[in-house]
Formats: sequence, C-alpha cells, structure tokens
Amino acid sequence: MRVKFNTEKFEEFISQYPVYEYRLLDTEGLHTRERVRTICREECERYGTTWACPPAVGTLGECAEKIHSYEKAVFFSSVAEVSDALNMEETLSTRRAHEELTGEIAAFLRNEGYETYILSTESCDICGQCTYPQGQPCRYPERMHPCLESHGIVAAEIIEAEQMEYQLGINTILWFSIILFR
Repeated sequence: MRVKFNTEKFEEFISQYPVYEYRLLDTEGLHTRERVRTICREECERYGTTWACPPAVGTLGECAEKIHSYEKAVFFSSVAEVSDALNMEETLSTRRAHEELTGEIAAFLRNEGYETYILSTESCDICGQCTYPQGQPCRYPERMHPCLESHGIVAAEIIEAEQMEYQLGINTILWFSIILFR
C-alpha cells in the first residue's frame, strides 16, 4: 500500500525544529559521483575504518541502487554557531545536535508509515572504535548514519540546484542531511 505524502503535516512538524532550510526531492534527481569516492579513498582518514564509510557502505553502484530504491527525500540543513570555525574540536562538537535533529525527522517519517534511510554529516562517531576493521557487525545499525559523501552524493550540487545557502559566515556552520523515504 502506497502512503500519500502529506506535505502540509510535514511542514507543520518540521517548523517546530531548528531546521534552517529544507527541500523535498525526487531521488531520480540525485546523482552519485566517482570523484567523491576518489577523495574518500585518497584524502579521508576514515576510509576503510568504519561501517559509515567506503568500502563498507558498498560499491558506488550499490549505493546508487539503494538511493534510487527510495522515491523521495528530504534534504535539510541546521545551523551551529562557533567561536572559531578553524577549531575542529569545537566545530565537530556541534554535530551531535544536528544528528539528533536528523533522528527526529526520520522518526516522524517512520511514524507516518515510511521506511527511511539516512545519509548525514561526516562519518559515524558513536563508538570509540568501530567494529568494521575487525569484521564484526555494527553495534548500533539503527543509529549509524553513513555520510552523504560515502554514497557519492555531492551536497554542493543539491544546494546549488535547490538554491539553498551553503555558507552563512566565518563562525557559522551549516550541517546537511538527507533522509530517503518510501
């Protein structure tokens, strides 16, 4: 049975949260890019160390297939203020609030009868040491959200196409998530 999306109810719900901007998208317009995977492989210290990153999330083709198995998505941002954006510890400490917000939005969609799949910010940091390198299953699969980039999505492409804000100032951080739903 297909559930008809109630845009008005969703807008009423989301207006209660500190979402800076959001867009409802058709997943057919989402593209995966090999260049993102190249950057992951060559420049990211988390590559190959967590269930939330390549290669653990699957091949780029598998990720594209998963993304497109969902019809719709909500892409959104939240804002965090920091005293010094170059202080990575301070900047990353603001991420948890965005992850909680992401969880709240996903819970709303699930309560409305949708199956969800979340792609969020950075790499998972729930556990001090991920089980991935040891070949054991993820301890918290329901809480672990792979990052957008792990699936080859270029957030800047969506932001530009949807005419959203990408930068608000030197000490303002914008976090982005996408929740796929069907």
